[in-house]
Amino acid sequence: LIMGGAGYIGSHIVRLLLQSSDFIPIIFDNLVTGDKITIPEGVVFVEGDAKNEQLLIETMQKYQITGVIHLCAYSLVGESVANPLKYFENNVVGAISLLKAMNHVNIKHLVFSSTAATYGEPQKIPILETDPTVPINPYGQSKLMIEQMIRSLDINSICFRYFNVAGAALGVGEMHEPETHLIPVIIKASLNNKSMKQFGSDYPTEDGTCVRDYIHVLDLAEAHVLGMRYLLKTPNQKLILNLASQVGYSVKQIINAVKKVTPIEVIQEKRREGDPATLIADASKAFELLGWKAKLDVGEMVASAYNFHKNIE
Repeated sequence: LIMGGAGYIGSHIVRLLLQSSDFIPIIFDNLVTGDKITIPEGVVFVEGDAKNEQLLIETMQKYQITGVIHLCAYSLVGESVANPLKYFENNVVGAISLLKAMNHVNIKHLVFSSTAATYGEPQKIPILETDPTVPINPYGQSKLMIEQMIRSLDINSICFRYFNVAGAALGVGEMHEPETHLIPVIIKASLNNKSMKQFGSDYPTEDGTCVRDYIHVLDLAEAHVLGMRYLLKTPNQKLILNLASQVGYSVKQIINAVKKVTPIEVIQEKRREGDPATLIADASKAFELLGWKAKLDVGEMVASAYNFHKNIE
């Protein structure tokens, strides 16, 4: 069962599962941020909200679900600060409803899409899974609460913590309204002949702009598939794994990568509140346990995202 299977990340996971011989994906999505056009022909789609426990139970029983990949959440940091209860209600209450439904039907395997926002301002780089979790916004807090709930239950689970997801593959890509993620923001601005804002050029980094760890959505989707495969053959797991390219790119480097495919005008703005200077994670544990590592670099993220947006704009 792919919770949020019509969304950006979910739609890529569904396509990878369809290519595999050992999984049949069932999509559950309320289409608030997901889109019906991403759902492949012939795939079972249940339109519903994660907070609808009864519908979840019926879906799990009807399709004899063996495992759940839980992706659906509100994920805008700024909005979570402005409207915390919206995030706690949707993300946390939705997860409680899902966990109750899983418990009712006795489903024991869960891959949870968490976030590196659970770490807050890291004390050191690269970030390890054992580092302190002190989230600095309600989005990160909501995801950490869900991690803690999952750990307290008798569930075979993996919580993935990852940073900035980008790129497009398999005919689907990022379609958020409004768009807040750096790579599509730059690309959409250039395709529509608009300028973009760059927040802060006085950070303690090499070129003064924020450094982030980016991960291609196809690499991320592959990790979720490997994670579920691992859980189905390995009992009693309560894992937390970072997913990352382990390479930091600055905002300026990303802008320059986009400039290679399309011109863009950049306007300098002051720093935004709550943006740490550098976020890079150590993902060696995911390699050790799942044999997973990021294969696609930032050039491929930018090129694939550009081609996707050029076709839909």
